[in-house]
Amino acid sequence: MRVAARKASPDDIDVLVSLYRSLEEEMVGLHRMWPLADGLAEPIENSFASALEDPDVVIMIGTIDDTPLGFLLARVEPLLEQAADEKVGAIRLIFVDHEAREVAVGEEMRDAVMEMLRQRGITKFDAHVLPGHRLAKNFFEAGGFSARSIVMHHDDNRG
Repeated sequence: MRVAARKASPDDIDVLVSLYRSLEEEMVGLHRMWPLADGLAEPIENSFASALEDPDVVIMIGTIDDTPLGFLLARVEPLLEQAADEKVGAIRLIFVDHEAREVAVGEEMRDAVMEMLRQRGITKFDAHVLPGHRLAKNFFEAGGFSARSIVMHHDDNRG
């Protein structure tokens, strides 16, 4: 079994959309605001196409024996002005098919995107994780991440 990560290309959009829909299903189970605030804009195909053209976005595909089983979307984001033009590499989305978890597909993608961003001079990294998603939190903590911010939410229309 060969686990690997590679940069996504426009030829991967159908695979990315399929994996994204699985991620969306999992995230809605944790918080119904996810597709409204944390996911990608609809139509998803267009969001992926735009992201693939953006030089400040990196999308990785995680594979086992060349079969795509996960994806990661990271963005280079500016810090505040007082950071003297320093930027942060933000892992915004990561998903690995349930059957392929625990075999390092996620680690391959995380480590590969971090190395790609380091080559661009990025030395600070964020990963966005929903509260209650213990597996994702543990995954990033194992990679040296720690929490620096938690977003609290209130919805007056929630019944």
